[in-house]
Amino acid sequence: MSSRGARMDWRRAARAPARLAPPHHPLKAFRPPRPPDHRHRALHSILTRSDEVLRKATESQKGIKWGSDQLNDLDYADDICLLATTLQDLTCTANAVQDEAQKTGLRVNAQKTVAMRVVTPNRDLIKIGDKQVVDVPYFCYLGSVLTPTGGTDDDVDGRIKKAKGAFAQLTPIWRSNIISRDLKLRIFVSNVKSVLLYGCETWKVTKSISTKLQVCVNKHLRQILRVFWPETISNEDLWKETRQEPINKEILRRKWSWIGHCLRRPEGNIAKMALDWNPPQGRRRKGRPAITWRRSILSDLNAVGISWDEAKERAQDRNVWRRTVEALCSSWS
Repeated sequence: MSSRGARMDWRRAARAPARLAPPHHPLKAFRPPRPPDHRHRALHSILTRSDEVLRKATESQKGIKWGSDQLNDLDYADDICLLATTLQDLTCTANAVQDEAQKTGLRVNAQKTVAMRVVTPNRDLIKIGDKQVVDVPYFCYLGSVLTPTGGTDDDVDGRIKKAKGAFAQLTPIWRSNIISRDLKLRIFVSNVKSVLLYGCETWKVTKSISTKLQVCVNKHLRQILRVFWPETISNEDLWKETRQEPINKEILRRKWSWIGHCLRRPEGNIAKMALDWNPPQGRRRKGRPAITWRRSILSDLNAVGISWDEAKERAQDRNVWRRTVEALCSSWS
């Protein structure tokens, strides 16, 4: 059929009335059955085989100590992260995965595989078969940047860049005289602020990090309100005008809401166990202890006189936990 004939058929179909179902279903339209998508079936088959490969490959391998068990890998769809405490264990696990994958027709792409070492002086090469694995100082996993020191600073810098890009793409909306200010602010919260604060529940928020985030938010809010130099507006008036709260307080509320969700999970859940997990201890360097995520949440609890064990008990009751979260947020200054 020619292109002109195709356009005519499309226009005729667009003008044609919709075929409705029989009277006992007056609002249900007939739709042709959707043909099966063989790509979905193929992807499901690959993921199923990948899970089976990992299960067999890590049965006799050593990961990291996780309570009374061993945690060998973290996987989400086709993103797989192998864990080990020694270079030898990691090499054995990687090659075991390669051997099991070849039995099912899959293979490990060594060119897309990277390794990151955390607090280890060992710099020996890691190989999968005869292919060398590249060492990297950081990598992105599920949208978050991971580094040997935790990655909060790098992750925040990346989030700020992505939020600025999302805000720039919506410039016609911010400049529009038709769209109301309330709608612009709702779009900002859903399309820009959500990008900025993605994964903030696991950040260790320091003063410098909160300042960078707050500066980014304030700048965008002033652009939405069209407050440009020499006109000025204080931060407090800006937040009141736009009905926004300080970024530290919002991160605190998101973090503790997420912690309560994890604490209500059943025993043995990885997310719940991670909140109590204590890495192998050694001798730390001289000086003040570094600020970690764990120390930050204990500091928040101490500010309102709640212990960690008491917080775990309160989290089981959603209403009690909501009041606890509000108390934690109100203690912020």
